[in-house]
Amino acid sequence: MDYISRRDLLKRAGAASAVAAVPAVLTEAAQAPAAPPPRTEPLETLSAPEAEMLEAIAARLIPTDANGPGAREARAAHYIDRALGGALAGSREAYRSGLAGLDAHARATKGRGFAQLSEADQDQLLAALEQNAVPGFAAPGSAVFFNLVLNHTLQGTFGDPYYGGNHGFVGWDLVGYPGVRLAVTPDEQRLGQRPRQLHMSAYDYSMFSGRRPARADATPEEDTAPHGARHGD
Repeated sequence: MDYISRRDLLKRAGAASAVAAVPAVLTEAAQAPAAPPPRTEPLETLSAPEAEMLEAIAARLIPTDANGPGAREARAAHYIDRALGGALAGSREAYRSGLAGLDAHARATKGRGFAQLSEADQDQLLAALEQNAVPGFAAPGSAVFFNLVLNHTLQGTFGDPYYGGNHGFVGWDLVGYPGVRLAVTPDEQRLGQRPRQLHMSAYDYSMFSGRRPARADATPEEDTAPHGARHGD
């Protein structure tokens, strides 16, 4: 599998096309062991080992690099953990079995759990997962789980921060999306003019705040709908 820099890709893609255009593994292989920071949010759905592993997966799908933050800083795993208790509850069993299956394969082939492997080994296993090369997954194979996690990681990195991800608006800043706005000035419509970053959730606007769900898990979106994190978490 050919790896490309996700920074180069996302700089070429607009905010609207980024989610659709991001390839399977947006990474450059590295040799250093993954070193996740201490967890700052309480778990809501996943077990601690599951959450640690999901953090490691998300960090390789949209990695931090010299140009800026990735899924780890966006707290994409936090979004997924929260949503699996509500809007994405139908995927909870897929995460339980999928994470266990990938971790078992990591231990069988690499001698350690997925979260404890080097980034290069993690990338290799994720590529195998995408290519249906990880045994133990029911038909049509492990690629289904890979695509599920990739889709949810994109949601948690680039969605509205109200739902638990895109922390500090790092995902929107990455693709140059200026944020939700209700009006655009003539100056902002000029060719070559870069709109200023608003750093506002849609629910920060009074016209939407009355429809704000009490929690992300009250939201009825399908698993494929892009959405992000609770503002201010």
